[in-house]
Amino acid sequence: MTSKPPAGSLDTEIAARLKRSADGLVPAIAQQYDTGEVLMLGWMDDEALHRTLTTGRCTYWSRSRQEYWVKGDTSGHFQWVKSVALDCDADTVLVKVDQVGAACHTGARTCFDEGVLLKDADSGASGPDQ
Repeated sequence: MTSKPPAGSLDTEIAARLKRSADGLVPAIAQQYDTGEVLMLGWMDDEALHRTLTTGRCTYWSRSRQEYWVKGDTSGHFQWVKSVALDCDADTVLVKVDQVGAACHTGARTCFDEGVLLKDADSGASGPDQ
C-alpha cells in the first residue's frame, strides 16, 4: 500500500527512487512531445518535480537565483506537460511538453541550436564496435 505524501510534497515512492546530485537536484530534459525535439535542460528538486507533476506546467529550480521558476511565467513561453518519466538509473527526468514559443532564454526555439559540435557524421562504420 502506498502512503499518501503530505500536501505539497513529492509522492514517497517517486522520492525514494530518485538519485539526486549532492545539492539535491536532478537534471530535467524538456522535449517537444510530438516531434521529439530536445528543447532544454533544467534542474528539479523534489518540490519542483512535485509542482510539475501536479500543475501540468514545468517548474524548475534556478541554481543561479536560488528560487523556483515556472516556465512561461515571465516570458510567456509556456511548457505544458504531456508526460514525465525517469531514466533507467532514476537520475534524470524526461518531461515531454507542448512548448509554446521559445524554450531558450536567448529567444531560440531550443537551447541546442547553437554550438553544434558534430552534424550528420557518417564514418562508414556499421556500428559502435566498428
